[in-house]
Order: sequence, then C-alpha cells, then structure tokens
Amino acid sequence: MTLSRRGLIGFALGTATLATTARANPAGARNNISSFVMQDWRDHFDGLGPATIVADTGSRALHFWNADGSDYRIYPTSVPLTDELTRRGYTSIVRKKVGPSWTPTPSQMQRYPDWKPIGPGPDNPLGTHAMYLSWPAYIIHGTHDTRKIGRRSSDGCIGLFNENIAELFALCPIGTQVRVV
Repeated sequence: MTLSRRGLIGFALGTATLATTARANPAGARNNISSFVMQDWRDHFDGLGPATIVADTGSRALHFWNADGSDYRIYPTSVPLTDELTRRGYTSIVRKKVGPSWTPTPSQMQRYPDWKPIGPGPDNPLGTHAMYLSWPAYIIHGTHDTRKIGRRSSDGCIGLFNENIAELFALCPIGTQVRVV
C-alpha cells in the first residue's frame, strides 16, 4: 500500500489531534463518544431513593438511574445561560405536569415587561412535560425549540427534547432525588 503526500499529512494531523485530545482529558475523567462526562450516582448520593437524577451543566447532560440502579440513561440538555442563573445542589421532584403552562418569573418580568404567560401548546417554552423541583421556578422540562438542546439557553431550568422528557417523566416518581452540578 502506498501513501500519498495528502494521505500522509492527513494521517499526521489525525494522530496529532488524537494525542492532543488524550492530553486534554484529565486523568480519571470519563467521557463517552458524545463528550458527556460520565457520572456515577455514588459520587453524589448515599442511596438511589425512588429514582436519581444528576444534571451536569458542564457537559450539558442529565443522568438518570432507577431505584435499583439497573436502568441508567443519559439525555442531552439545555442549561442556564450564565453561572449566576445556575442553581447547584440537591433538590427533588415535587410536582409533575403534562401540558404545563408557562409564567415568566419575577426576574424575567423585570427584564422583559412585555412577556405574558403562555398556556400549553407549541408556543410554550416548557414543551410537553414539566417536572417541578423543590426550588421555586426551577424545572426539568421539554422544549419545542430543539436548537436549545446542548446550549446555554435558559434562565435556570434544565431542558430536554420533548420525546426525552416524556420518557423521563414516565420513569421519575414524585420524590426523585436530583442534584445539579
């Protein structure tokens, strides 16, 4: 097999890229092919509870485990626009709603006084399903605007594709423990 000059340059660049990527990944950090940082529930909780969620704002992924740990799923998410809007820590799901209504928060009303509440439907920024956290105005919800997933795009909520939030909604009972990191 002979290698052309162009092929040799491509091979060299590919090798250099792989070596750079390997050095850029700190020892012990585990990434899957989608670049989500893998999580282990034991790093965050003493037990699984009725179900467990770790929302990783850094890699923009939501990790789910069922009560016995036999079901582990990862979903791509949208995350808050800024660190100031990102609340981190422990919370839980306290209420769930299919076809939620959206109401601007007080801080949103200060910034955008013309915003009005939006009922269920395609214009609703909460998408098809919402799981309300014990923190006021923080929700894990769907979105009709699929461009938001994988980006910093919210005022504090964690957004998922509508088909993913519908699946997660069915898996998470009230009381599911949540950690946002």
